[in-house]
Amino acid sequence: MIDWKNLAKGVLVGGIAGTVVGLGGFYIAEIPATHAMGPVMFLLVPLAAGFAIAMVTRDRQTVPAAMLLATIVSLAILIASHTETPVCALVAFPLLALGLLAGVGLGTIFHTLRVKLGGSGPTFTSLVLLSMPLLILTGHRIEVSTLIHPRQELVTSTIQLPADPGSVWNNLQSFDRLAGEKPALMYIGLPVPVRCTLQGSGVGAKRTCYFDHGSIEETVIDWRPPNVMGLKIDRTNMPGRHWLGFEYATYTLQQDGNDTILTRSTTIISNLYPAWYWRPFERWGVTSEHNYIFSDLARRSQR
Repeated sequence: MIDWKNLAKGVLVGGIAGTVVGLGGFYIAEIPATHAMGPVMFLLVPLAAGFAIAMVTRDRQTVPAAMLLATIVSLAILIASHTETPVCALVAFPLLALGLLAGVGLGTIFHTLRVKLGGSGPTFTSLVLLSMPLLILTGHRIEVSTLIHPRQELVTSTIQLPADPGSVWNNLQSFDRLAGEKPALMYIGLPVPVRCTLQGSGVGAKRTCYFDHGSIEETVIDWRPPNVMGLKIDRTNMPGRHWLGFEYATYTLQQDGNDTILTRSTTIISNLYPAWYWRPFERWGVTSEHNYIFSDLARRSQR
């Protein structure tokens, strides 16, 4: 007969341990002087959480449920507190799951060895769990000293619009209401552009783009109507941690017969590592923003 009470207790104890270590490690790994969010956050912290789950869970059958509970609760707390956004949590999930599984595996091996060597007991378990924050803090200190400079990436998108450059140029300066076709990422938390306003004209003019959550303030640094508009991003007020920032944006318009070839280039800075994992997602997110604006411009440009 299945002892549901003990099973539920095991899941709860493991889930609490994983949540406490995971959230505690998250805040330790982003204490002041953090230059980046890298392997410590996405691999070492979930590894420590998985290790903790394996150490406190007596029935191995409850480990998967405890892992799931700890993951859901931790991410829900971070999203609810506006520390992270749903899209960031979703994209980071594969890395977190990998670290969590590795931690459970190591914890299970360690638990088996300590029983064979006679090192079991609540005091020993407590000492091991208390060493987790020290391990994360040590990793954080090493990471801070190595990941000093953010990555700079250039993302470029192009579209052909059925309008002359002058018309497209006028539409680019200000948007009273953006109504493009939403890419998939905008349904799971990617900020949606709503409107843009331009104060003044020429170099030095101020442009503000408003999103469903937050805004971006820009200054015109290149003004060659109707061919080039260059913008420097002065301030970003968006939800979540600013591990990804925007530096410059450029619109280039080239006449092609009766049409206009519009190119949007965005320079971003990223503090997310490993770069091989995050770069495709970063480019996907920025390209999605480009395509949303492009679809609105295409709607406006219909003859």
